Amino acid sequence: MTGTLVNVAAVLAGSLLGLLIKNRMPKRLTEIVFQVLGLFTLFLGVSMALKTNHLIYLIFSLLLGGISGELLRLEERMDRFGAFLKRKLPGNNERFQEGLITAFLLFCMGSMTILGAIEEGINNNPDLLLTKSLMDGFSSIALAAALGVGVLLSAIPLLIFQGSLTILASSVQDFLLPEMIAEITAVGGVMLIGLGINILGIKKLRIMNMLPALLFVVLIVMVFGGS
Repeated sequence: MTGTLVNVAAVLAGSLLGLLIKNRMPKRLTEIVFQVLGLFTLFLGVSMALKTNHLIYLIFSLLLGGISGELLRLEERMDRFGAFLKRKLPGNNERFQEGLITAFLLFCMGSMTILGAIEEGINNNPDLLLTKSLMDGFSSIALAAALGVGVLLSAIPLLIFQGSLTILASSVQDFLLPEMIAEITAVGGVMLIGLGINILGIKKLRIMNMLPALLFVVLIVMVFGGS
């Protein structure tokens, strides 16, 4: 789990730096950074979504995942958890939940997270995650400067999610076929498109409620394969 530990350290370091310069960063500079991050997230999401070989798998997994997430109220539960943490922290953290959720999705839904964790789990090669760590470190500076301490605490779910993927990949490496990886990446890409829309302030989409789609796409590929 070397790559994941370095990734978490980079997010922590970047977030701390972002919090230090938070009050010194002009509003217009924050706005342009968010516009760049939003556009890049859209681009990354589209490039990932295009990796699908079966659009029907993609749409059904997203529909089933979105419905399940709504019924489970995942985003509402995350908001309540964020509000709980916010009350426990000193100072004014108005955008705490937004920072926590945005950073978690940005750091965990990318193809580099999935492919990097699988590569380290199967081949013990952390290079892809080390590259991701550099990108996440710089992104966390801007996010923490704009959204506050919630970005710093996103390192915890990052460690759990990415670390679990690495351990899982090492345990079931014969099970993870290229077809499955491609479809997981595509589903994550669509969610990143939604996150980009959120970052740009175009519309508030409940991306957290779509997370179960990552499980549904695995089940769909297992049942129907590459047919």
